[in-house]
Amino acid sequence: MKRRDFLTKSVLGGGAAVAATTLAAPAIAQSVIEWRMVHSWPKGLPGVGVGAERLARRIEAMSGGRMKINVFAAGELVPALGCMDAVMDGTAEMGHDASFYHVGKHPMLAAFFAVPFGMTGDEQAAWLLHSGGQQLWDELNSQFGIISMPAGQTSAQSFGWFKKEINTPEDFQGLKIRMPGLGGEMVKKLGATPVLLPGGEIFAALQSGAVDAAEFIGPVNDLPMGFHQVAKISYGPGVQEPGGTVQAMFNTAKFQELPTDLQEIIRAACHAGHEDMKVEYDLQSGRAMETLRVEHGVEFRRLERPVLEALGKAAGEVIQESYDAGDDLTRRIWDSYLASRADTMRFLRFNEQAFLNARTLDFPFPGPQAT
Repeated sequence: MKRRDFLTKSVLGGGAAVAATTLAAPAIAQSVIEWRMVHSWPKGLPGVGVGAERLARRIEAMSGGRMKINVFAAGELVPALGCMDAVMDGTAEMGHDASFYHVGKHPMLAAFFAVPFGMTGDEQAAWLLHSGGQQLWDELNSQFGIISMPAGQTSAQSFGWFKKEINTPEDFQGLKIRMPGLGGEMVKKLGATPVLLPGGEIFAALQSGAVDAAEFIGPVNDLPMGFHQVAKISYGPGVQEPGGTVQAMFNTAKFQELPTDLQEIIRAACHAGHEDMKVEYDLQSGRAMETLRVEHGVEFRRLERPVLEALGKAAGEVIQESYDAGDDLTRRIWDSYLASRADTMRFLRFNEQAFLNARTLDFPFPGPQAT
């Protein structure tokens, strides 16, 4: 073969290969389903914020790259509290937030995040997965054109950060406190004024005095948010949110367009994200709590029994009033929720709660001890 013929064939062959690759590229790109996820958390916030990013990566990995989720933190595409509207109108195909941010659409959306003096994170998951809770959530959401799935769990939360002591129920009188959902309605009965703020706005509100106290989640998030810089007392237990179920929301039409296997991949990814987030909060909360106590002088205090009893009574009144004034779906949700609460409490009170109490007794045990 002459050198000229070789070069000609090589160039043409290479060009053909390049052309084939170029032509094939759009076909590959078209096979990837690209979605947008909006969430209500500050970018990179441990727990909930990182959980949203992990969910996106998990869906992409489990789908073998067939789905790509572009993640937008609070304020990047829509306001922090605008996730549900964005999913409903198609601005984003999916969202990641707390359902109680949207009680203006239906009051019972609060129950699918947390109920004061209600169920722990594990109990709430049991209700959703095995006691009809998910079906009722689906029924409620059907009027908004969305589907929600549990995709994270904050575990037991703190009651919040306070600039002054709370020693009696009367200390709530006139208190402005960032506390959304049913917990906010609970403290309102004791004379407080609940305020709804996204996480990214809480520090400034505490610092300026726009609120006197604030709860968000717990030490894992409180530490990087810097609440200890403007308040030095953190109260527990978080009776207002004994376990917060973080939701992944999906535009129903977009979700139903997906092949069945991708729908199941998303469900599995959400389930994994729920467990992953919960156990991380359980582990990291104690570590962050110790840092706040030792390095920043934070006082961790338990609410006094009379305060807890007053809050519990107020929570019961909030639920009863919701039941009495609610529509048929509201009452069915409460019937299901409260029945499941009773079922799980029965054994947990006898066994797990008793074990946790036993673990605090005075006996020698190897390794570092909780302080």
